[in-house]
Amino acid sequence: MSDLFDDPTPTDAPGQNTPEFTVSEISGEVKRTLEGSFGRIRVKGEVGRVFTARSGHIYYDIKDDRSVLACTTWKGQIAGLSVVPEEGLEVVVTGRLTAFGGQSKYNMNVDEVSVAGQGALMALLEKRKKQLAAEGLFDDSRKQALPYLPRFIGVVTSPSGAVIRDILHRLRDRFPRKVLVWPVAVQGKNCAQEVAHAIQGFNQMTPGGALPRPDLIIVARGGGSIEDLWGFNEEIVARAAAASQIPLISAVGHETDTTLIDFVSDRRAPTPTAAAELAVPVRLELAAWINDQGARAVRAAGQAVQHRQQRLSDLSRAMPRPERLLETPRQRLDQVADRLPNALTAGVQRHRLHLSEISASLRPATLRQLVDRRHDALRNLSARLTLRPIQQEVIRKQDQLQQLGQRLTLAHSARVARQRQGLDAASRQLEILSYKATLARGYAVVRNADGVVTTRAQAQASDSALRVEFTDGELALMPTAKG
Repeated sequence: MSDLFDDPTPTDAPGQNTPEFTVSEISGEVKRTLEGSFGRIRVKGEVGRVFTARSGHIYYDIKDDRSVLACTTWKGQIAGLSVVPEEGLEVVVTGRLTAFGGQSKYNMNVDEVSVAGQGALMALLEKRKKQLAAEGLFDDSRKQALPYLPRFIGVVTSPSGAVIRDILHRLRDRFPRKVLVWPVAVQGKNCAQEVAHAIQGFNQMTPGGALPRPDLIIVARGGGSIEDLWGFNEEIVARAAAASQIPLISAVGHETDTTLIDFVSDRRAPTPTAAAELAVPVRLELAAWINDQGARAVRAAGQAVQHRQQRLSDLSRAMPRPERLLETPRQRLDQVADRLPNALTAGVQRHRLHLSEISASLRPATLRQLVDRRHDALRNLSARLTLRPIQQEVIRKQDQLQQLGQRLTLAHSARVARQRQGLDAASRQLEILSYKATLARGYAVVRNADGVVTTRAQAQASDSALRVEFTDGELALMPTAKG
């Protein structure tokens, strides 16, 4: 240890040259002294205020009846904690003392937290139960019904323990089903995180995929002390079980053991073996029940047919014979047949008498009067039908037609004049833009034998004929022979 803090010797006196130190040097020496003197220590006390910074670090106090010790757990150390500090919880923290020179304070960097005694654990468990119950996570209304016969069962447990063997053995005895095992740590500091991730992982699987999503989840572990089962009392596990969309059975510990996951799960089994019994029915019992139901259905169908036959026989005995039903209609038919000839004769006689009376009233004079009345009515109608209104309407329509013809002629003449003016203007514009006007000013256009315009003398072969266009015609130029 440095002699910085040694007591002054008797020979020292005021005014002599005493060494000077900077504030940083003093802070560094204090930090080295604390860390070197104490090393790694364990401190027991009650958790005071707890503050989680935005960076993820946790700052809290450990106190007793006289003193307070400031503690810090860095973000990277939180995952290794068995218990997350909560205010009022009696704990034992493990870490190293250090100093923070920026504020002249010392604190303890904690990397392990454990609950001090079973009573403190039970108090923390009771506090969490009240909090989750107040949020409604224990309500029966939110619990799901278990599927009667799941196709796939997901099991969250240790792959090396006796629990998974008991579950598989019981499933094989009752009703073999396909099982997906998600291996997790069932105690220790990683237990809560792995169990919560396993439940969430099963829920994120795709139904009908290459690795199918289970229809039922079993979270299982054997018996143990409250410290061993504490991972299933963590809030992260309880919330993951409550948020599961797949029905979940908790089978943690023995029948007398109770954890938070038991309250939020859809069903609680006292043992892992009992969880397998809740998951599937007994195949032999189910087959016997199906056979019994089939026999009952056959008996019920036979009894129904027999009852219908008996009812039909009773109704047939109560109905009269067909011959008796036809006796009365036959008698009425015979009576009507006997009366029909006389009725026809009487009817013909009545109609003859009526015809004679009508023919007597139809005399020639009477017919003549009827015809005269019809002629008078016809003449009155013909007199009322005059041609004057029709002729007036025809004249009016002719006037309208003549006016429309005149308007059409004027409109056509105006449109033709506008079209002619536009055509003249376009013709004048065409003449202005045409090269013919340029020829009139003394220019000429030279073309080769193919009719292509030639603008350069070098591009023209000496033995090719040329045609020159003037304003009044074209002139052909033939090549001259050399030497």
